[in-house]
Amino acid sequence: MAEKLHITINVTNREGAVTALENQPGQDNLMQLLYDAEQDIEAVCGGCASCATCHVLIDDAWVQRLPERDDIESMLLQYQENFDTEKSRLSCQIKLSQDMDGLSLCIAPEE
Repeated sequence: MAEKLHITINVTNREGAVTALENQPGQDNLMQLLYDAEQDIEAVCGGCASCATCHVLIDDAWVQRLPERDDIESMLLQYQENFDTEKSRLSCQIKLSQDMDGLSLCIAPEE
């Protein structure tokens, strides 16, 4: 039997409030965690990497610790008003893993 994933993600919302979120069963990616916790992530496309409504800004200390953006994610993000070449990510494209325990991020400003 696989060990259950238990991680905490530190989220700064658009108003500057910080919340520590713990993942729940069935949450495979960061978008699901943020959406379920009502963190102002629209997730219009449901995680298909086609809308960029789950845009987050990863804390500097974590940027290099996550897998790189693929071409589709990069293409969608580059047209966002608040695109940051280093920090911007689509939360739907970040699979939750034990290595992410303690990750800090900000919800990107609304477009």
